Amino acid sequence: MTEGFQRRTTGEGMADQTAKGDDLEQKAEKKLAGWGIFGSKYDDAADLFDKAANFFKLAKNWERAGSVYTKLANCHLKLDSKHEAASTYVNAANCYKKISLQDAAESLNQAVNLFLEIGRLNMAARYCKELGELYEQEQNPEKAMDYFERAADLFQSEEVTTSANQCNQKVAQFAAQLEQYPKAIEIYETIARHSINNNLLKYGVKGILLNAGICQLCKGDVVAITNALERYQELDPTFSGTREYKLLADLADSMDEGDVVKFTDALQEYDSMTRLDPWKTMLLLRVKNAIKAKEEEEDDLT
Repeated sequence: MTEGFQRRTTGEGMADQTAKGDDLEQKAEKKLAGWGIFGSKYDDAADLFDKAANFFKLAKNWERAGSVYTKLANCHLKLDSKHEAASTYVNAANCYKKISLQDAAESLNQAVNLFLEIGRLNMAARYCKELGELYEQEQNPEKAMDYFERAADLFQSEEVTTSANQCNQKVAQFAAQLEQYPKAIEIYETIARHSINNNLLKYGVKGILLNAGICQLCKGDVVAITNALERYQELDPTFSGTREYKLLADLADSMDEGDVVKFTDALQEYDSMTRLDPWKTMLLLRVKNAIKAKEEEEDDLT
């Protein structure tokens, strides 16, 4: 079979699926517009919308599939089937994700509200987290932080601590990005305190304290950084022997001395063994620029 013939038959097949979806959607709309026993009218339309959405998905017509799933969700709501409506909004979101993150977010938000109404907090948390991820993709840190925060609270209320911690770390990450350093520090320190006595989580504490320490550096208060490092040693007695502690102590010293070269050397030494991720690099660059600016200011005064 030639490639051109394959492409042509695939195209024809997709057009055929779209035509079938069109036909079923029109039949569903007629059901809703016509007379009939209240419940059965919405039941019949829902069945037709569901089949139509599947045909649009086969045709990869994601916009039409998402739109029909939204109509199907409305039928479920008319029948007071809130769980089915919420699940259908999730299906709509999965279609919209392929073409429009904004439409996907709107559908997921509808699903979250319905899951909250019927007390399915775990499901609401899961889709709040997904909303956070969508807004992260959209590079909208404010909204991403808001949804990760909601997800963390919901996971915590359901005692799903690991997922709550993951979401809280995301909140701290965005808070620091938005220069809300005290909020980020408080979250990292709380996670570290809760993790230190957990055999599975305690090995990650040094990384969490490093994140908290970097946020302390961003605040630019050397006394606060020194006090924080003392607190972190009390929290985790092994911390003072780690490369993470050495990095923070060296950076704090170079900051106190206003020495950009020393600051850069300390970073390069750490980075040669453990690569600094983009988030840490972004924050540490802010600290370095602050030291530089202060140095230039002092030069101007002399």
